[in-house]
Amino acid sequence: MASNQSDIRCKAGQAAGHAQVKKDEMMDKASQAKDQAGGYIQEAGEQARNMAQGAADAVKNAVGMEDKKSSTRS
Repeated sequence: MASNQSDIRCKAGQAAGHAQVKKDEMMDKASQAKDQAGGYIQEAGEQARNMAQGAADAVKNAVGMEDKKSSTRS
């Protein structure tokens, strides 16, 4: 009977160890996904800012309000 209890304890310890390893793997994957998503969001924000700046410059140019210092006209 003591051998059976010892075997059950051993298997329970192994299962707990496997669960801990799986948990750590999932936490690593989640962290990597979070970092990757943050990079995508930052890139999308920069693209939107650049497009908005381009649109603002186009409107200024169309109504004759462009910055004369940065203009490349001769």
